[in-house]
Amino acid sequence: MLISMNELLNVAQKNSFAVGAFNICDSLLFKTVMEAAEENDAPVIVQLAAPEFAYVGEDFFSFVLKRMEESKVPCVLHLDHGKSMEDCVKAIRCGFNSVMIDGSALSFEENIRITKQVAMIAHCVDVCVEAEIGTIGSLGNSPEDGVENVTYTNPQDAQTFIKETKADTLAVAIGTAHGIYPKGFVPKLRLDILEEIKHNVSVPLVLHGGSGAGEENIQKAVACGINKINVCTDLMKHAKEALIKTLADEPDIEYMELNMAVEDAMKDFIKAYMRFIGSSQQYIFDKHIGPELD
Repeated sequence: MLISMNELLNVAQKNSFAVGAFNICDSLLFKTVMEAAEENDAPVIVQLAAPEFAYVGEDFFSFVLKRMEESKVPCVLHLDHGKSMEDCVKAIRCGFNSVMIDGSALSFEENIRITKQVAMIAHCVDVCVEAEIGTIGSLGNSPEDGVENVTYTNPQDAQTFIKETKADTLAVAIGTAHGIYPKGFVPKLRLDILEEIKHNVSVPLVLHGGSGAGEENIQKAVACGINKINVCTDLMKHAKEALIKTLADEPDIEYMELNMAVEDAMKDFIKAYMRFIGSSQQYIFDKHIGPELD
């Protein structure tokens, strides 16, 4: 059930839930994400940013696409934070059915220009486009520093941007950051800005920096209109911690059993995340229901 991002997120919009977009960098992470989604009857977005894309290599995606096409749950293969037209075209050629062009560090006018170009090309081959305006924050060294250097998305700019570019989804900056938050710190999200953006544009909205933002924050953001949430840091952190703990507890463990222990820990995290963003149990099909025959 490899489907378009538009189709996937339109259902999420209509039913007021968000779909988790999980970054992967190897076959174990990919296997874990897909199995967690299927066991939870949840839609899922598998995504790779440019460094992850380069690490796995282009041949990797033949396996990924076949597995996703055969899945029982709706899924999307997405390029995260493409920085150029070349990044996006390379992903499209590898079979990605959604790409992000991240022009958020550019001027507003230049961001419109490059996003519009990518959208024109991508839409010709039925590939969806995510864009971003505003910039999510950077992290200080202590809870007191918190999230710094946020350029909050301007709701009026959002309306103009979508009208000009025809982007399918929009990543917004409302107070989150990439990476690991200082211990004990929970970011304060500008839900007032999110609500105004939602009022101004009809496309699904995306939250980057979902890791560590706090369950209450995430649920409030979903209630205010977020339909896609990016999760990378927390997933990798759970994998690393499970690996370290398992090796400490069982230094002679076999390699396959080690992988299985890491997979179980990641799967527990993914399933819990899907539950609190509302995507769990969204796709349950009765095996006895099918087309009527004359």
